[in-house]
Amino acid sequence: MPLVAEGVEAEAGGKVILKGVTLELREGEVLAVMGPNGSGKTTLANVIAGSPSVSLKKGRILIDGEDVTELPPEERVLRGLMLLFQSPPEIKGVKLSTLMIASFNKRRGLSSDLLKVTDPSIFSKMRSSLSVVGLSDEYLYREVNVGFSGGEKKRSELAQAMMLDPKYVIMDEPDSGLDIDGLRVVGEIISRMKREGKSVLLITHYTRLFSTVKPDRISVLMRGRIVAQGGMEIAEEIDRSGYSKLAERLGVELNND
Repeated sequence: MPLVAEGVEAEAGGKVILKGVTLELREGEVLAVMGPNGSGKTTLANVIAGSPSVSLKKGRILIDGEDVTELPPEERVLRGLMLLFQSPPEIKGVKLSTLMIASFNKRRGLSSDLLKVTDPSIFSKMRSSLSVVGLSDEYLYREVNVGFSGGEKKRSELAQAMMLDPKYVIMDEPDSGLDIDGLRVVGEIISRMKREGKSVLLITHYTRLFSTVKPDRISVLMRGRIVAQGGMEIAEEIDRSGYSKLAERLGVELNND
């Protein structure tokens, strides 16, 4: 069953951002949401994840048919949803290994003593996840994202996603702050997730990731509304002419801010 945002209207910072957005992320697909700055892409990601930074005024969020609109972010995570941030936050005083062990145990249904290691293989799983994203074991013993470069933060989050094994993954601009090698790693991991049957909502301005992983569908968000849906032909038009020309063709006035 799919992950669904249905008729979503939302505010952030006292401003109406989303104006009736309906989106369906189907099982085992990569759905790209594209759009210019200020179109509401990050707000959409936060609404689906249940972030308190946004206010849902209308609509609902469903995970596998269950209405989770009133559930906090941690409950949505337990139902298989994970959001990878555009700018992953620093968590001072908490080692990456500590975060990964606690998250892994919580995901498995433990409610207390989340730092207890009941399965020694968790250490090999953590090292393997880091290796896949191109990070050394040394990162396990560093504070989460403290002193990390932009690319290292993105790789660290990807390693955490591989550990938690979510069913639905929202990636908010995973290509920002990455060099060519980083883009390749992200693309390969998205492709791997798809092969494993996971669903990925890929939020991005650009099409550069599409050379490594091609989305099954593309939705274009402008001024808080879905204005176009289709396949790679939309990405090719954006690459060729830009968002302003696409907006002109669709009769949409772009944000001026």
